[in-house]
Amino acid sequence: MRLWLSGRRPAMRVAFFDLDKTLISRNSATLWIQFELQAGRVTRWQALRALGYVVRYNLGAADLAEVIRRSVAVIAGQPEAELRERAQRFYEVLIRPLYRPGARATIGAHRAAGDRLVLLTSSSNYVSELVCADLGLDDFLCNRFEVDAAGNYTGRAVEPLCFGAGKRQIAARYVERLGLGFTDAVFYTDSISDLPMLEAVGRPVAVHPDPRLRRVARQRGWETADWGTPG
Repeated sequence: MRLWLSGRRPAMRVAFFDLDKTLISRNSATLWIQFELQAGRVTRWQALRALGYVVRYNLGAADLAEVIRRSVAVIAGQPEAELRERAQRFYEVLIRPLYRPGARATIGAHRAAGDRLVLLTSSSNYVSELVCADLGLDDFLCNRFEVDAAGNYTGRAVEPLCFGAGKRQIAARYVERLGLGFTDAVFYTDSISDLPMLEAVGRPVAVHPDPRLRRVARQRGWETADWGTPG
């Protein structure tokens, strides 16, 4: 029987948290597109096309991994420092106000229990490191982009991508380094795309689940949670 269910507590447990529509109430990719459009760094056509990919992904009709690779290819040759600065402004203005009240409460409960708190997201390391610092998380696992010796993007993402099965693979390596297993882990997410990770952990929790995940959670008897919306 899994440790989470047997009542026998391991020396350390890991609590993994998804970001988009889980810790925060919106999709950060959609907000980033709007942010770049308002700043004039992308055209209206480019923004509409990018938003179309996001909509198709939410409907299960697009592969987010391919969207990520295409997006990274577009920034080839650009300086990393510039994107990091923009991400800081983006986070302060559009992301920080979006944390769900229940997210902070759940993080606090895990912290009080001595659990290791880890952000596990398809977002970039630039946003992830700010989330991690703001919420007092111990670590973050996310998507990263290759940078050359001159500090410019190569146009390639670091593989495996932190999405779907790749997210599970990255998290598996992480818990292995800690000398733990997935039975010692809980994962909070809203998305059916995270099914491989949900199926792996000892305690899967669907937070504001999308319709497909809600159906799966009901069928399998998984926990569901409502963390509310920002005031």
